[in-house]
Amino acid sequence: MSAALTIGSVALRSRLIVGTGKYRTGELMREAVEASGAEMVTVAVRRLNLDKPGEPNLLEFLDRSRLTLLPNTAGCYTAEDAIRVARLGREAGLSNVVKVEVIGDQKTLLPDTEALLSATKALVREGFVVLPYTNDDPVMAKKLEDAGAACVMPLAGPIGSGQGILNPLTIRFILEAVSVPVIVDAGVGTASDAAVAMELGADGVLMNTAIAGANDPVKMARAMRLAVEAGRLAFEAGRIPKLPYASASSPAQGTLRASVAAATK
Repeated sequence: MSAALTIGSVALRSRLIVGTGKYRTGELMREAVEASGAEMVTVAVRRLNLDKPGEPNLLEFLDRSRLTLLPNTAGCYTAEDAIRVARLGREAGLSNVVKVEVIGDQKTLLPDTEALLSATKALVREGFVVLPYTNDDPVMAKKLEDAGAACVMPLAGPIGSGQGILNPLTIRFILEAVSVPVIVDAGVGTASDAAVAMELGADGVLMNTAIAGANDPVKMARAMRLAVEAGRLAFEAGRIPKLPYASASSPAQGTLRASVAAATK
């Protein structure tokens, strides 16, 4: 069994983190989360109606005795707004572990990394455990680590695009650049994308749309669970090198063949 994924003081046996948005019903979201095996789920603080306790709330569908909540600052376009939303989530009793998003462009939803770095520094000073969502940029990843981030969460592709890992080389560079966990976030579309992320050496994968937007979210959640587990095992096992020519799987000389030949003499 793989070692636990540790982020700050949180230890997770599952390396799959899932979101809670875009589901048709709360019941379907709960069933998909259970099928995913995830132990940490993201919740957008802005969607929780914290100032309207009488209204329906997605937290009602989550088993908080089993799940670690990861509030996020989705929808924030400035560092100041992200800091305010993170504080609001903590004051509401969600968690001091927070996924920080600061969006820089409304069309592409790509991060504003300058504002993200500023928000990360401020929240770390306030005692938050910060998980920043960032571009697949090893230079910024290192700056976020130096700022006190508990992990870095580079995108695989644009949010909700389902395009998979567009730049595997930069993900490798990030893995070399930082010593904190690397969680690939955004852009995963199907199970093979998740497996590739884990085979590259990522410590985990976070996804929402790929599961919630599937024709059968529960089946896709289970597929993602298996893909993350398989990808991690493959990474730990160590793949064979890629060769330019064929390499016989039954060589003329080898322990097994030599043993058979010796036994028939």
